[in-house]
Amino acid sequence: MQAGKGAGVHRKGAVTLSDLINRVRENPNFHKAGAIGIFVGVVRGENLEGRVVKKLELEAYEEKANEALERICAELRGKEGIVDVQIHHLIGEFNVGEDLVYVIVAGSHRHHIFPVLEEAVERYKREALLFKKEYVSNEKGEITSYWVSEREK
Repeated sequence: MQAGKGAGVHRKGAVTLSDLINRVRENPNFHKAGAIGIFVGVVRGENLEGRVVKKLELEAYEEKANEALERICAELRGKEGIVDVQIHHLIGEFNVGEDLVYVIVAGSHRHHIFPVLEEAVERYKREALLFKKEYVSNEKGEITSYWVSEREK
């Protein structure tokens, strides 16, 4: 796992959700937490156009993506009632249903964590240099692939 304050891009299989929850619990301020909120992004089997997704390939400009994820987490940790924020995005090849990203927010109360969890998800999608290639099949079962831009959505 990348050294740092709890964010980064990792090769598929390098981290588990359980590892990351334990890492949040190791935060010296965790005694102030009354809740942990978790978002797990997974590969959807259908894209926005209704086409069948067979798999995804995720790449990143790792240095810049790590900087963006760390910055987002650092800024969100400064919000009222927040103890920790972590964003860990996986890269590699993924089948439908597999985990792609883990966002974890620990806070003093549930009403603090949910807005921060949502903001963390929206921000990493906009700010981190992550690139997604979709492999889709048509009615005949032929597979084509293309790079998807989150910014076009």
